[in-house]
Amino acid sequence: MRVLGIETSCDETAVALVDDGRSIRSNLLASQAHLHERFGGVVPEVASRAHVENINPLITDALVEAGVWMSDVEGVAVTIGPGLVGALLVGIAAAKALAFALSVPFIGVNHLEGHIYANVLEHGPLEEPYIAFLVSGGHTMLVYVPSPFTYELLGQTLDDAAGEAFDKVARFLGLGFPGGPALDRLATSGDPGAIRFPRAATERGYDFSLSGLKTAVVRYVRAERNQGRESPAEDLAASFQEAVVEVQVDKTLAAARDKGARTIALGGGVVANTRLRQLMSERAVAEGLRLLIPPPELCTDNAAMIACAGYYRLARGDRTDLSVGAFPSLPL
Repeated sequence: MRVLGIETSCDETAVALVDDGRSIRSNLLASQAHLHERFGGVVPEVASRAHVENINPLITDALVEAGVWMSDVEGVAVTIGPGLVGALLVGIAAAKALAFALSVPFIGVNHLEGHIYANVLEHGPLEEPYIAFLVSGGHTMLVYVPSPFTYELLGQTLDDAAGEAFDKVARFLGLGFPGGPALDRLATSGDPGAIRFPRAATERGYDFSLSGLKTAVVRYVRAERNQGRESPAEDLAASFQEAVVEVQVDKTLAAARDKGARTIALGGGVVANTRLRQLMSERAVAEGLRLLIPPPELCTDNAAMIACAGYYRLARGDRTDLSVGAFPSLPL
């Protein structure tokens, strides 16, 4: 089945065509980073208007790159949440129109489920049970998956998501927006042991907390400046990153041990972080676990993962009514 996927949950318009949930025919994205940079974050109204401008040309371009006609599309999948409500509605409206005009099945996809299924595009069908660690600009959560499409939330952030914390610290260090990738690049030349920032290990099992760590970075920098010292930005970035990643890896591996899962699947934009990928890989190998990590281009928001997740739901007979709306706080 050839599924056209649409993803407009935040600030990137994405369209993809995927055959049988595995073969990517096209996977296009129109970034809005340049529109939001001067604001230091995503402006919902600006994002929605840009989606309106981008969506139809991007659908055409995706079909051309895939070498198919619109009539070759056999199903339409679209993100229905979570995300920015205005942004979601643009993608949903486009997907409904296509499905109705083509008389093909329509399926609404949870954005978080899409991030899990990005692994299928790279590694093939997932084998349950497994632990999914989802970490992005808006979410940080550990999920136990005992069977297909069954999700048990083990823990999540109590305040800032990891991507949000990375962006805030990067902005404080003057690295611009989006700050996460810039901080990652800067950290590669720094000493992760230069500054011992607190490890935010909460008392609530698998939950995460990053607001205190973020504050610790700001206080440290200001205290150093008050003493007439300036810590190297590379060391600050590397030390902060290490404090975040260590806790993420520790809790993910603990969840796998507690649930008896031998596979861990990562998903979300922050999974592109080089230190997270490195440390998680090293620790998983040491414990004899199978670690699934999508390539960087499938970690960030994209439509191929939505088409993939949509294919597997359509294949088992799931359908979404065309009356569906957007769910900005949709749980997994």
